[in-house]
Amino acid sequence: MADIVITEFMDDEVARALAATHDVLYEKDLVDRPADLVAALGDCRALIVRNRTRVGPELLHHAPNLRVVGRLGVGLERIDLEACKARGIPVFPARGANAVAVAEYAIAGLLLLYRGAFLATDRVIAGAWPRLESIGKELAGKRLGIVGLGDIGRHTAARAGALGMRLMASDPYVPPEDPVWRILKTERVELGRLLEESDAISLHVPLTEETRHLIDQAALARMKPDAVLVNTARGGVVDEAALVAALAAGRLGGAVVDVFEEEPLSAAAGARFAGVPNLILTPHVAGLTEESNHRLSAVTVESVLRVLNQGRERP
Repeated sequence: MADIVITEFMDDEVARALAATHDVLYEKDLVDRPADLVAALGDCRALIVRNRTRVGPELLHHAPNLRVVGRLGVGLERIDLEACKARGIPVFPARGANAVAVAEYAIAGLLLLYRGAFLATDRVIAGAWPRLESIGKELAGKRLGIVGLGDIGRHTAARAGALGMRLMASDPYVPPEDPVWRILKTERVELGRLLEESDAISLHVPLTEETRHLIDQAALARMKPDAVLVNTARGGVVDEAALVAALAAGRLGGAVVDVFEEEPLSAAAGARFAGVPNLILTPHVAGLTEESNHRLSAVTVESVLRVLNQGRERP
């Protein structure tokens, strides 16, 4: 049985290099075959997962030799950190490896929402010429509110600032004296003021009990009726039913949603979004580019091998 088990997709080049020197089981759909996954864990010393594999007490029970978990990404809500800690198993997320990809996606989402003409392709092909209906807005001069000024939020702020946007951010974990506020020319504000004054809002927080449904009906009601929202964080940060209602009622200018409370999004769950205006949906790909996938994979493998080769380490 394999020494290293990889349950979801990663960069194939990195996977091949790892398999050349170690006993590796790499099956991109292993997460979808629970019985096979359990069977693979008996001798496994390292487990590499992405964002769909749930690592909890039940899975750990079937992996008596497990020494390290590598996460191809940053979100840890599907990994029971306390259960891993109780077993002395360090968990290594690939922090920073996809920050550029997510930030670029957030800016692209804002541009799409502000310049709706990009969505007129089918009408142009059909012979229509919707110029007047396609007049959009410029990002320059608009106020962007960033919720969560961590690594990804900072990359987003830098790019938005370069486009001439005015910046404010809410993050209670970044103290007022942190030089990042001055460097990025970003005003530090409370969430309530950010909701009320921003022309666009980009979310960059982890999913915790504190942030679950942070953007709910009450929060959406405080936003400007023509404001737009981009969520590349986690689905549970936004109350999806409240977002749909706000868009359908014209109480929000638009939204880009890349993450969902249920992933993969089933047809039944997706039905709530059908016909909703000014809404762009994508399948959790903000942080996924060829470059970021390589970086995520390389960083994760490096962390895992450091433990296997040199003994236990803490992240």
